[in-house]
Amino acid sequence: MREIELIADADARARDYLAGIGERPPFPDQAARDGLAAFAEALPEQGHDAAETLRLLDIHGSPATTASNGPRYFGFVIGATLPAAAAAERLMLAWDQCASSYDNSPVAATIEKIASRWLLDVLDLPRESAVGFGTSATACTLTSLSAARRTLLSRQGWDFDGDGLFGAPEIKVVVSDTVHITVRKALRLLGFGTARLLIAPTDGHGRIDPDRLPPLDDRTILCLQAGEVNTGEFDLFPPLIEAARKANAWVHVDGAFGLWARASSRRPLTDGIEEADSWTTDGHKWLNTPYDGAVAICRDAEALAQAMNADAAYATASRDAQKNLTLEFSRRARGIPIWAALRTLGRTGVAELVDRHCDEAAYLADRLRNGNLDVLNRVVLNQVLVRCGDDENTARVRQTVVDTGVGWFGNTVWRGRPAFRISLSSWRTQHDDIVRLADALVTATTVSPFPRSTNHEWP
Repeated sequence: MREIELIADADARARDYLAGIGERPPFPDQAARDGLAAFAEALPEQGHDAAETLRLLDIHGSPATTASNGPRYFGFVIGATLPAAAAAERLMLAWDQCASSYDNSPVAATIEKIASRWLLDVLDLPRESAVGFGTSATACTLTSLSAARRTLLSRQGWDFDGDGLFGAPEIKVVVSDTVHITVRKALRLLGFGTARLLIAPTDGHGRIDPDRLPPLDDRTILCLQAGEVNTGEFDLFPPLIEAARKANAWVHVDGAFGLWARASSRRPLTDGIEEADSWTTDGHKWLNTPYDGAVAICRDAEALAQAMNADAAYATASRDAQKNLTLEFSRRARGIPIWAALRTLGRTGVAELVDRHCDEAAYLADRLRNGNLDVLNRVVLNQVLVRCGDDENTARVRQTVVDTGVGWFGNTVWRGRPAFRISLSSWRTQHDDIVRLADALVTATTVSPFPRSTNHEWP
């Protein structure tokens, strides 16, 4: 099959998949998962026809997908892909650009610079900041913390690029006791050592308690959260950042999904966050862009550019070329789908998307409380954290509802006990989807009544 015909076949199969996304179960059934055995082949000696390969992928692969691109997937903060972002990604794949610099791709460099400017605008962060489009919050946290450590060592007179870490002044890191695993991973990869992290105690909402913040100095990185992964809560930025400023410490904010609250009516949750030194967020969560699209933002543009510089004799570029702001030298233009989403939604559309999910989360929480379920958080954002009496019943209720197909959501652990977490972030999710989910949860609870806990972890 010729190239154009093959691509047309793929497009047709993709259209069919999307046309039925609302009817797909949020999690594939056993028969669909068993069908994955069709891929258990030995490496062929002679290659197969491309059209047959595509057919295999669709016939046996499509049924085994989670419908995270649909309206009833509430596991993790996984947004469906906006049509404009998906279409931009499709065209971008046809371009097949190495988006490292203007010389490699004038169009990618131009659009990603515009996307950078728009991101700083919609999030209202310092306009002089550098913006790097990376693969994930993990990768972007890695780049941000690399810049942080290098900068703090430079202030101590240490040449990190030339002398590395052997004999260097120790850089300390303060994280909360609810720090996200991706931040821990980035710190571990950077060699900080998880046993050497300074742990800041948190309150009942999962926010760092400013009165119990470990001592800071000018060799400290303080990691804060915009959107705790279970409760959706935000650290108290003004007093924490003020303490860091007085100590000349570096402040990094993990805002993988919560940073988008700043573009909505929930902005007060982020008050003071603009005074930090670096931030990370994802496009592929609440902005609903395709996966593999995240952002590192650094107030000191030169700090990020120097830390990530990848200039070579055969490939020099400007300081703000994406290869000099991210981990990758060869990279796809991850900022283009973000640009497409922002251009299509506009400032008002982003705010409406975030606000709608927050409002629906509040509605769901009220329904569940009235239905005798224990909602463990205040639901200030898009996360609803739930228990149903004892641990066994919590697991039973979750599985019962998941088995009905009205929604998929995952287990978690909060303050040492099992719970489940419902996340709202898909643009496809409508009020009727939330009503059906609430009905199913309340019904599953009343099948086997249990005593409601009065030991909430929030005032």
